[in-house]
Amino acid sequence: MLIVFSGLPGTGKSTLARQLARKLKSTYLRLDTLEAVLLSAGFQATVEGYTALYNLAEDNLRLGQTVVVDCVNPLLVTRETWHEVARRCSSRCVDIEIICSDRAEHQRRVETRREDETTHAGEWRPPTWPGVQASDYQPWTTPHLRLDTAQGTPQENVEALTQLSGMHGVFER
Repeated sequence: MLIVFSGLPGTGKSTLARQLARKLKSTYLRLDTLEAVLLSAGFQATVEGYTALYNLAEDNLRLGQTVVVDCVNPLLVTRETWHEVARRCSSRCVDIEIICSDRAEHQRRVETRREDETTHAGEWRPPTWPGVQASDYQPWTTPHLRLDTAQGTPQENVEALTQLSGMHGVFER
């Protein structure tokens, strides 16, 4: 199964994706980590990062692993490509969009992130609040799970996600 966490920076998707991957004992792939390596090697990060991540996910799905992907996933084309990856591997693809509906809380999270909490050495830097606001994040047109992290602790939000997904039979094989 391929589980793709999507959402703007600062919504809490990395925290939730890591915790779910740990809970499911699955492979965790994070775009920011990959982009940091690409940037430090002198490459552009956007298209190349997603392409590399698609291939890493496919390799692990072909091994029978559950794969949890953590990326902004802002465009219809990137969302469709994750489903293509899953189809090629005869796997199910589950889309989970993480939002933070409290604008002040979202801004606080973005502005108080420390680089050592968000990525590794390299040229990659976490986005600023103006950068998040200017993001081209296209509205969803396909079915997906959606969790608002404006309230609750990360542990409470993982539990809410587990309950939400359980109602939809998402993590059952």
